[in-house]
Amino acid sequence: MCMGTARTSGTGHRPVVLQGTLEPMILAVIASAGELHGYGIARAIERKSGAVFTIEEGSLYPAMRRLVERGHVRSRWTIGPSGRRARSYWLSASGARELGRQRELWMAVRVGVDSVLA
Repeated sequence: MCMGTARTSGTGHRPVVLQGTLEPMILAVIASAGELHGYGIARAIERKSGAVFTIEEGSLYPAMRRLVERGHVRSRWTIGPSGRRARSYWLSASGARELGRQRELWMAVRVGVDSVLA
């Protein structure tokens, strides 16, 4: 299940966002940037990935709802400079702990995949 799109590399292959990686990326972006709205989260993932990943709204907002429901992310409505309402998100203490767990899991997966591919 792709949770966004990815630009093609020079080889013509499209990297995909692996199932289960979108939520940890969201947590990491919020942890490093503080309070952000959804659009800012998606753009930060794109920027930090070197434009490899582009997260679509149809993937981002369901993931955000799950993170809020689990208590990992908090949210509130704000009014932006243009006068439009936007939901802002920030990391909870539970979210910081979950991010730590996800980083440890990712490192183990990465070591395993690297070992197989080497």
